[in-house]
Amino acid sequence: MNAPGDCFLPYARHEVDEDDIAAVAAVLRGDWLTTGPTVEAFETALAAKADAAFAVVCASGTAGLHLATMALGLGPGDRAIVPSITFLATANAVRYVGAEVVFADVDPDTGLMTPATLEAALGRAGPAARAVLPVHLGGRAVDLPGMAAIAATTGADIVEDAAHAIGTTYRRDNDSAAPIGDCRYSRMAVFSFHPVKTIAMGEGGAITTNDAGLRERLTRFRSHGMLRPPAEFRNRDLAYDADGEANPWYYEMPEPGYHYRTTDIHCALGLSQLGKLDRFIARRRQLIERYRQLLTPLAPLVRMPTTPTDAGAAWHLCAVQIDFSAAGTTRARVMRDLRARGIGTQVHYIPVHRQPYYEERYGKLSLPGADSYYSRCLSLPLFPAMADADVDRVVAALAHVLGRP
Repeated sequence: MNAPGDCFLPYARHEVDEDDIAAVAAVLRGDWLTTGPTVEAFETALAAKADAAFAVVCASGTAGLHLATMALGLGPGDRAIVPSITFLATANAVRYVGAEVVFADVDPDTGLMTPATLEAALGRAGPAARAVLPVHLGGRAVDLPGMAAIAATTGADIVEDAAHAIGTTYRRDNDSAAPIGDCRYSRMAVFSFHPVKTIAMGEGGAITTNDAGLRERLTRFRSHGMLRPPAEFRNRDLAYDADGEANPWYYEMPEPGYHYRTTDIHCALGLSQLGKLDRFIARRRQLIERYRQLLTPLAPLVRMPTTPTDAGAAWHLCAVQIDFSAAGTTRARVMRDLRARGIGTQVHYIPVHRQPYYEERYGKLSLPGADSYYSRCLSLPLFPAMADADVDRVVAALAHVLGRP
């Protein structure tokens, strides 16, 4: 664990231990570096952790979102609802398949899409709305039952962007707790295992689903679109020998896919990290509570808004809301001053509807919740290796640069 003091505190970082290194080394000494048993082992463990029937691991969370839009069959003429406060990948995955994005506004305090903002976006999307991609921002869960009820009125499928939410729980209609990724209210959920996420694979992602047909499409699309089951072959002249047996080398591609596979090396790290998920989340929750206590005297200048879903949050981010104008400063100046004191921060996220590509395609949109959230958000350091004294140091430095010692 890093000792408090003068060391630099990034806004997020991975925690890799000797047992993680040993797990990767064991794969390197084995027979399979890719498409081997560790991939399947990680998928099995992740599906169990998420309480889903299937998990399909892939190269990144972005690849997972792309695979999900392909598996749903989205394409030109279709529309998908995406909250404006998210990483670029959520919207870009819709465009990858030729469908159009309809941006939803968000709650100005939490950055989360709500049933009300979803309903408004669906009204703008019209009958072409085929999918909804809610984002569990920072590890907080959206209101999944509420989203599902709204989406059901139009027949739109839900694909959860759960890149921040491995280990987060939410409340079902019957008020029981369930893990994000169980797909009770969605067709698929997509996770990311980038180094700044709660568990790391180096680069990697996964999709969970309860639909065997979607699992087959996801698996096929992540490997160039190839299939090998003889029962599915169409070109029988090439597929079978003179005795009617399938040729052992043969495969077919009914439609193109991508090289979105990941390796046994990455999955060995992911499997080892998955075993520590509960410990990582418990520490993140402790750190968030310490932040809440220490930031309280800085209200209303600095706030940590709460939601009914916070009890189950796995807290990928410690995102606070700061009234920079009232403090007589700017966010850029605050970030530079904190960095000079050895504290890294980040902004999650620039509203995607304001990106040049999307403004040119859809025009300038009025999404006041997204703009308000963006104007005040700042992510403070949060990762399991932090000591309590690190939180004290961050809050003291923030108070100082805001002129509120």
